[in-house]
Amino acid sequence: MGAQLRVYKRRIRSVTATKKITKAMEMISASRIVKAQRAVAASTPYADELTRAVTAVATRSNAKHPLTTENPNATTAAVLLITADRGLAGGYSTNAIKQAVSLSERLRAEGKDVVTYIVGRKGVSYYNFRDLKVAGSWTGFSDKPTYGDAKAVASDLIEAFTAETGGVDELHLVSTKFVSMLTQNAVDARLLPLKLDEVELSDESKAKHEIFPLYDFEPSAEGVLDALLPRYVESRIYNALLQSAASEHAARRRAMKSATDNAGELIKSLTRLANSARQAEITQEISEIVGGANALADASAGSE
Repeated sequence: MGAQLRVYKRRIRSVTATKKITKAMEMISASRIVKAQRAVAASTPYADELTRAVTAVATRSNAKHPLTTENPNATTAAVLLITADRGLAGGYSTNAIKQAVSLSERLRAEGKDVVTYIVGRKGVSYYNFRDLKVAGSWTGFSDKPTYGDAKAVASDLIEAFTAETGGVDELHLVSTKFVSMLTQNAVDARLLPLKLDEVELSDESKAKHEIFPLYDFEPSAEGVLDALLPRYVESRIYNALLQSAASEHAARRRAMKSATDNAGELIKSLTRLANSARQAEITQEISEIVGGANALADASAGSE
């Protein structure tokens, strides 16, 4: 009995230490969600205005640009997948990877070769473990991305898209959209070529700007597109990185809260088992004492 009680106490100490760690991680993630949400809110007005400007130039002129021209004979598509660098975030990275795999299957069904780019160690590990080819990867900033990170990613993708030989005809983005603290959805969207009829603005931007203003292009519409479209891609990727970072923190907070609650329940269960074992040990000791006393009494009575 004593050995069993020691096992329970050792397990209780171990689970209690784990509970402290998961609780600390939950609090850290909760604090980072607020910062991530603020970053998303701060980037939205810039992205909306840039989207409006690109749309205005592309629709209010006859300019032709590689980033807005549809290729009717597209044979290669690039997929940018955004995942986490660290685990312990529930199904956050898994859902994004599943979305990317599903998108790749759809593109292959259309007769297109798929070239994969990945942000985050979890996605890189998934593809490397299965010996799947990755054209490019970036790690180390999934939970706190900067505009410089987005610019580095966008630079390689735009270069691949505009390459005369060996490039890609389409660019798709797979990320996680932050809806609320409890809901984060893995989504995919085509970035290039730009689909003007599918360009979306935030609800606030739609309410403010229902009619496009008149524009004068200087020096030319083509020159404006050359300057704006790369910034448009950078802003879209940056916003996706921020949305994914907020989703990662929310998913990790939820996972750590669940782990903390489960640890608490396990501690209660182990405590009850330890109490039962201790009670059984005490009962056994009392029984042995009573048995010994009765044996002594019977021996004394026999000697008399």
